[in-house]
Amino acid sequence: MGILDGKKIVVTGVLTDASLAFGVAQLALDEGADIVLTGAGRALKLTQRTARKLAHPHGADISVFELDITVPEHGVAVREALQEKWGRVDGVLHAIGFAPEVCLGDDFMAAQWDDVAVAMHISTYSLKALADAFVPLMTPPHGTGGSFVGLDFDNSQAWPAYNWMGVAKSALQSVSRYLAKELGPKGIRSNLVAAGPVKTMAAKSIPGFALFEDTWDGRAPLGWDVTDSSAVAKAVVALLSDWFPATTGEIIHVDGGYHAVGA
Repeated sequence: MGILDGKKIVVTGVLTDASLAFGVAQLALDEGADIVLTGAGRALKLTQRTARKLAHPHGADISVFELDITVPEHGVAVREALQEKWGRVDGVLHAIGFAPEVCLGDDFMAAQWDDVAVAMHISTYSLKALADAFVPLMTPPHGTGGSFVGLDFDNSQAWPAYNWMGVAKSALQSVSRYLAKELGPKGIRSNLVAAGPVKTMAAKSIPGFALFEDTWDGRAPLGWDVTDSSAVAKAVVALLSDWFPATTGEIIHVDGGYHAVGA
């Protein structure tokens, strides 16, 4: 038996098999969940190809739905499809983030509001948009509660080059807390996993990412391997399960302890 036996889980953010979300999807399958993936825009075909790399215990194909988080109608369409397919949803992984290039790099002041607005919409408001889409399938008459888990990068301090994506992550943490307050009476939890740096497509788009790679392992008390996302996947799957029934509004650091030490 797995800790997600019988759970119905929606996984966003799978682009390649190096994506953090891919590791979560595979472990969720291994732990007994039924999953679907979502993709958007030109990346949808990439998600569909990557879905075929997931090893389903029973050899079944993994469904992929189009979900552009900036298009409310997509959320409605996916919800209706899952109501017909599953009847309910038990958990959702938020692994959605994007910022225009000018929002990252050496010049924090270069980004204008139109650029920042894109980053905030896709990287922050998207968590609330996922709640709009799937909370109805987590509550009666369909479900009896559920769990939202978001992938995060702790922005309690300023980082080189991260700039407005860091601001968006700070806002994401606040959105998760407010969702925890709002959805808790419905039996729905909202938590984030603040991961250390892992080599993914998203990481490659961050100028100066090598600075994180070069320093993290030496400073983290437990050490850190930027090529191994398994610890992140385990934390996410645990939060999607029933093993954290009284934990919500939390940020779980999976970073080798880097956040806890000053130097």
